Amino acid sequence: MRRVTCTAPVNIAVIKYWGKRNEQLILPINSSLSVTLHQEQLKTTTTVAASRDFAEDRIWLNGKEDNINHPRLQSCLREIRRLARKRRSGGVEDGVSRILNDKVHICSVNNFPTAAGLASSAAGYACLVYSLAKLYGVEGELSEIARQGSGSACRSMYGGFVQWLMGDKEDGKDSLAQQVETESHWPELRILILVASAEKKHVGSTAGMQTSVETSPLLKLRAESVVPGRMAEMIEAIRRKDFEAFGQLTMKDSNQFHATCLDTYPPIFYLNQVSQRIISLVHRYNGHYGQTKVAYSFDAGPNAVIFTLESTVNEFVEVVKCCFPPEANGDPYLKGLPVIPAPLSQELLSVSTADVCPGGVRYMIVTQPGPGPAESQDLSLQLLGPDGFPKLIA
Repeated sequence: MRRVTCTAPVNIAVIKYWGKRNEQLILPINSSLSVTLHQEQLKTTTTVAASRDFAEDRIWLNGKEDNINHPRLQSCLREIRRLARKRRSGGVEDGVSRILNDKVHICSVNNFPTAAGLASSAAGYACLVYSLAKLYGVEGELSEIARQGSGSACRSMYGGFVQWLMGDKEDGKDSLAQQVETESHWPELRILILVASAEKKHVGSTAGMQTSVETSPLLKLRAESVVPGRMAEMIEAIRRKDFEAFGQLTMKDSNQFHATCLDTYPPIFYLNQVSQRIISLVHRYNGHYGQTKVAYSFDAGPNAVIFTLESTVNEFVEVVKCCFPPEANGDPYLKGLPVIPAPLSQELLSVSTADVCPGGVRYMIVTQPGPGPAESQDLSLQLLGPDGFPKLIA
């Protein structure tokens, strides 16, 4: 039996992807750009094993067996195996060749809420494709394969700042992810994830996108007339490390994405009242300073992703705690990178307590840009035992 364990990151789009021109190949109607988050705080871990003793391909997600015949999953598995066979037919003979006809077991876990608008499918499919590639000895461009599992997964194949080029070929060969800058490019950048709800969203991204493409005139305008200019501006802001420009573009693009969801018929509501309060708090905070010190972004869910600089983290966390006092349920309110309590001026206290919502934010994760997928040699991370089946979790 051959086993491989890998980890892969979450990414958060600052120029959003919403809508496909080809559902089967997952080809987007616009390019997008994201920040890869650090795996020390948010990651998917996947172990894959191949053995002639396995009767069939099987997959377990977050402790439960799932449907291995899901079309997107099958697409990734089929494409990796095709490339592995092509590699062998090209004259490469190694230990991998012996497992090409073996069945595989796949076990994957997230250390963050799944299907709650935190890009779990992106990390999941990126980790699946990367793990299978390592198992079968496949090298080279993998973002095209990851894209066929989940569109945004192609961006999780790289660390740092990543663009997904929409491409124009019908076969999708030019719809790939490209790294714009590495994770070390902007060391001061910090990301705070404010979890307002860990529940599964009511309208999945796939269904929501399809309805938006069919019914939203604003989505067409956005894809054709707005996003191309914003992509160029965002790349320039990242390269200059211009937080004012980066922050404003991030918020405007998030707002427009959710406007297209409202423009969809029937309308889609991913934001809730806590989300709206967070948006208001960010604008009050920036208004207090007369500059963009923090910026919000919301994917297809109510949880806020806040971008800021290291020098602002301690104070803004305190502001959030005042606006959304934690519930005394014993769970940690702050996770991730360390935060030092900061005193607030009377003016900032007024900003923070203008619209208090106890328990609205369940917890916060503090993180930073991080690297792409990696193979792990840490035996404690292996999810499949020596028999190729999921280890029992105490």
